[in-house]
Amino acid sequence: MLSAVIFDFDGVIVDSEPLHYRAFMEVLAPHGIACSWDEYREHYMGFDDRDGFRAFFALAGQGLEASLLGELMAAKATAFQTIVADGVVPYPGVLELIDALAKTTPLALCSGALRSDILPVLEKFNFEGVFQVIVTADDVAVSKPDPASYRLAVESLAQILPDLGVSPGTVLAIEDTPAGIASARGAGLAVLGVTNNYPAGQLVRQGCLLVLDSLEGVTPAGLEALFPDP
Repeated sequence: MLSAVIFDFDGVIVDSEPLHYRAFMEVLAPHGIACSWDEYREHYMGFDDRDGFRAFFALAGQGLEASLLGELMAAKATAFQTIVADGVVPYPGVLELIDALAKTTPLALCSGALRSDILPVLEKFNFEGVFQVIVTADDVAVSKPDPASYRLAVESLAQILPDLGVSPGTVLAIEDTPAGIASARGAGLAVLGVTNNYPAGQLVRQGCLLVLDSLEGVTPAGLEALFPDP
């Protein structure tokens, strides 16, 4: 039985990872830190801003005080919102799938992005209130691949929907990164991987129940079939 679906945000709903990369590079440039897009995908994609900045500075051999980290995160949030204002593109099929699922299935978001990064985009797509639970980097002390964010999302769904039997074994996560898959799997969830940013083989190795090239054509019935009744 499928009781709920939890979507990652960046890289699953919207093609925003390149936008995060641009914002990181803009903020890090004055500190002499830079990397290529391929290096970003290999080392930093999937982290929230907090752990992303820590990783950038650690790889550069520089210390990072808490006060500077806070300044960097605020500057990156401002840069990202400016970039997003020029437009952000949803992945094929995802808006249609969310619309269809919302009619019958509880939905949540579990993202390493800041809430301030997410809400304006949901507003653009008229998705305010569609997700019963939204867990962001603001809500947990550690980011993916740690399972804390997915655990919190499942616990929150179970609390607000006590009659639906929400538990990790009945919830499907939709993810696009190894870090996100590890987070969901660590919390006991089955995962549908989407190859928006990583090849299928890499996602399969992380233990996905199913890996697809796109969410286009995916239906609620198709997802429910992944959770046959015992």
